Amino acid sequence: MNAAPALPSLELEVPSVAFFGRTLAEYAQFFSLDPNALKGISVLDVAAGPSSFTAEACKRGADAVAVDPLYGCTPAALAVHVQIDYRRMLAQMRAKPQLLRFQSFRSIDEAEASRRSAAERFLADYEQQFVHNRYIGAALPQLPFLDGAFDLVLCAHLIFVYAKQFDFAFHLEACRELVRVSRDEVRIHPVVGLGGKPYAELERLRTALDADGISSEVVPVNYEFFKGSDTMLVLKRR
Repeated sequence: MNAAPALPSLELEVPSVAFFGRTLAEYAQFFSLDPNALKGISVLDVAAGPSSFTAEACKRGADAVAVDPLYGCTPAALAVHVQIDYRRMLAQMRAKPQLLRFQSFRSIDEAEASRRSAAERFLADYEQQFVHNRYIGAALPQLPFLDGAFDLVLCAHLIFVYAKQFDFAFHLEACRELVRVSRDEVRIHPVVGLGGKPYAELERLRTALDADGISSEVVPVNYEFFKGSDTMLVLKRR
């Protein structure tokens, strides 16, 4: 008797953190940001990858800094990472369209064009601004900044998305560190894993953060590209 064929995985299969980026316009949606209100504030984008948020925010008058483990590589090396990871991620999206919600983009092609344009802007800005410390090589759970160094700290598509790669201890330590370097608040998006399901230990995490004097709130956002990605987690020091 033949065994039944294996069912296809109902989540994206990404064995390591992808070097994948997005524009300021997309950040504005999933972080509920007003781009016009960025002027004069200090912002940290953690695990930024090839996002163009920092380049675009600085043009709007923000004091924005981006952090990623791959920063420090040459622009040419980062361009190779973009080429490899974009091919991998976009192939996954096309293979599993049931995980996508076309609210912010009408098609995968439109989403791809936006993300590739973000990478192009990033690479151009990185080449000019890395030496001026706009882009800093570092990774959670330890960031090379003073306490309260930034008004606003953002972290997209890392902490809960890769729940299989990072355990609860990492999630807790990472959230504490994001709050440590923030003066006002931290915004984390999304609050789901690669299958679109909510992070299983969210309540345990929020309880532990509360014991540390950190308030947390799951806030709806007017955005959903990936299944379930219509909320963010907001953290503040009490």
